[in-house]
Amino acid sequence: MGVRGPAGTRDAVLFRRPGARELRVLADALRTETVGGGLLLAATVVALVLANTGARTWYEHLRHLAIGPSALLLHLTLEEWAADGLLAIFFFIAGLELKRELVAGEMRHLSAALVPVAAALGGMILPALIYLAVNLGHPTAKGWAIPAATDLAFALAVLAVTGRFLPPALRAFLLTLAVVDDIGAIVVIAVAYTASISPLPLAGAAALLAVFWVLQRIRLTSGWITIPLAIVIWALVHASGVHATVAGVALGLLIPVTPARPAETAAAAAETRAGPARPAESPAAAAQAQTSAERLEHLIRPVSAGLAVPAFALLSAGLTISAGSLSRVVTGRIGIGVLAGLIAGKSLGVFGSAYLAARFTRARLSPELTWGDVFAVSVLSGIGFTVSLLISDLAFGADSGRAGDAKTAVVMASLIASLLAGALLAARNSHYRHLRAPAAGPDDASPDQASPDHPSSGTGESEI
Repeated sequence: MGVRGPAGTRDAVLFRRPGARELRVLADALRTETVGGGLLLAATVVALVLANTGARTWYEHLRHLAIGPSALLLHLTLEEWAADGLLAIFFFIAGLELKRELVAGEMRHLSAALVPVAAALGGMILPALIYLAVNLGHPTAKGWAIPAATDLAFALAVLAVTGRFLPPALRAFLLTLAVVDDIGAIVVIAVAYTASISPLPLAGAAALLAVFWVLQRIRLTSGWITIPLAIVIWALVHASGVHATVAGVALGLLIPVTPARPAETAAAAAETRAGPARPAESPAAAAQAQTSAERLEHLIRPVSAGLAVPAFALLSAGLTISAGSLSRVVTGRIGIGVLAGLIAGKSLGVFGSAYLAARFTRARLSPELTWGDVFAVSVLSGIGFTVSLLISDLAFGADSGRAGDAKTAVVMASLIASLLAGALLAARNSHYRHLRAPAAGPDDASPDQASPDHPSSGTGESEI
């Protein structure tokens, strides 16, 4: 993980280039989430159009259409199904990612985990404090967690458009940051936005989670068994009063992220150490070495990014935009708190925490990057869409005027953060493109044919 410093001590390298196996997982995640970001944007635009045209009546009827068995406490509106059900898939992926990072990724090393975790925590705490400073002593203060979330799909979409030549290590940092951020958000939802708890369903869910863990340990992972079990666990968590998305995270954290056989684990570790220079393995060998988490993530991530999150946006982001609503956002306590929290709090919280963590530890920045790159991603983390919309509903009640103001502020802040981060990332992207140009030749500066001698180039980055 580290290199010897001048005093002979082992120093952690911040945001170093991922190994070959991690690059493959990262590339797959980025491709799916980037497409998902486009679908999320399209769904948001459609929702806004429907909510602000003659189709508003039909749109509101669609959102409030209730389906599901009442006897099982699952007679929910489509908007509730999207928030409680479809977003559980999104948080399941977040749980998988966190488990992989903690067990098999860079975060398994304390020195490597310290900075992204500190950055994510700083990026949650400072926006919340800013919001509270604006709303302290008022009923609107209960929305303090709204600006604390980062939307990975939107952020990766912006990064894909503006940061084609940026080093993979920076993209990996954004992914890790967003994963920790998502887990922090679900903890906040479970603790701060759970009004009451029914112990019996919660105990039943805990017992079945233990059964699910045993099945994963003995590698009995047939979908005919695990999928119905997961659905029952989700239903029990929902009936307990805890937000049902918590079930998604819990299930994701129980999935094995290491190969079944010790030999495969050793081979995966050797691959990580070898990096991109390791000879390519056959498709059969790759399939054999693939872990349960990788298989599930490959299958479910497209459902999360391409269906679950866009459907939630379609049913939740239908805000009525008017001069009055925009005026309330820029003058009201809720709007100011969300705008300042996401735009200023996120960027300063993420960057400041990362810098201080590096400053007061033995960690040093990867030679591939500069702190300007990290700051650009910190600004990008101010895009707080999906989870922020969810927390707006939980804090103030769906369809309430305050929830509408909070959601409008989230959309505005995310748009502003996208533009600011896009400009910064485009400048950094141009810098790295010019660095490659002399090595690649004046007629070829694409990432697919960049010089392998440059630390931020090579086949690994072209995949991403």
